[in-house]
Amino acid sequence: MKTPGFLTEQRRERLVLGGAAPLLALATAVLITSLVMGVTGDNPFTAFSVMFDFGIKSDSQVWIINKAIPYYLSAVAVAIGFRMNLFNIGVDGQYRVAAFFAAVVGGALSLPGFLQIPVILLVAMVCGGIWAGIAGYLKATRGVSEVITTIMLNFIAGSLIAYFLKEGRLAEREGNIVHTPDIPESSHFFSFSTSVQPIHGTVLIAVLVAVAYWFVLSRTRFGFDLRAVGRSESAAEASGVSVSRTVVTAMLLSGAVAGLVGMPTLLNESGNYGNDFPEGLGFTGIAIALLGRNHAIGMGFAALLWAFLERTGTQLEFEGFDQEIVGVMQGIIVLSVVVAYELVRRWGVRRQQRLVGEKLAQARKSDNDPAEVSA
Repeated sequence: MKTPGFLTEQRRERLVLGGAAPLLALATAVLITSLVMGVTGDNPFTAFSVMFDFGIKSDSQVWIINKAIPYYLSAVAVAIGFRMNLFNIGVDGQYRVAAFFAAVVGGALSLPGFLQIPVILLVAMVCGGIWAGIAGYLKATRGVSEVITTIMLNFIAGSLIAYFLKEGRLAEREGNIVHTPDIPESSHFFSFSTSVQPIHGTVLIAVLVAVAYWFVLSRTRFGFDLRAVGRSESAAEASGVSVSRTVVTAMLLSGAVAGLVGMPTLLNESGNYGNDFPEGLGFTGIAIALLGRNHAIGMGFAALLWAFLERTGTQLEFEGFDQEIVGVMQGIIVLSVVVAYELVRRWGVRRQQRLVGEKLAQARKSDNDPAEVSA
């Protein structure tokens, strides 16, 4: 008889497996990183101590949170595709196109802030969705690999922005920086004041996206269809799911979220899109999605960890360590997580198979022993 209020054995085992994988990955990453440092003549204990001491400072914590916001949004955009085996490698191009045109619209309008900010966000999501939707449409109707199309769209996005981001077209020059017209101060996103520096208010956008991502994938019919297509397209089709429609919708949603990646920079920092606007956030999102296992909370911790490594890596340089060591750490952590989760998954499958075999053996024994049944 099951006792109410207590976890079942299956749930308990799932929690144990879920916790074992990241612990194994972390231990492996620390061990391998320590060996690499030791081989190069660096003291790993000193390096970890420097990183920890610098990372827990108040200004570092605020910097890490602000840096993690676009990382997390990028990871969610990638994860939406991952959940149905779509590799949206074009998040980088999608967020740059979205941020550029959102900045152009924001600089051209002079509405009250409470109206202009939603317009800017909507333009960014629509532009990102359309840019990703091109790849989704080609995948659904022509069977073109989304990897190829999104890579090509990244190059097209860069060329399109380079064409319009010129003085006399959609941009203006300020010293060595060419940028779109500034968005009015009233249309900048709010910030949370702290004793050191403000925390970007766009962190609330990341929280809302996280809740929506969890709800849509876990509590809606579309989320079920998306995961079903990811597991088996033929089985999903047989159960009445339109695979082509799901592919297009998933890419549109992925692109819409990608459109928000540049908003923390645009609305909380620069106020315009210039030739110094950050690039490469889409590729970082791929690593963070893998690190967080496409889980809403897991990707949050992964984004914070990634930002922590970047922040503390700058301090390592001042202490005489090689600057490349942070990149080595990031790569090792991602590989360790992927390998650790696969090992734990295989161990879990073998354990389940063994338990099922034992249950079947007990049932067979009970059928052949009437006395045991009567007892």
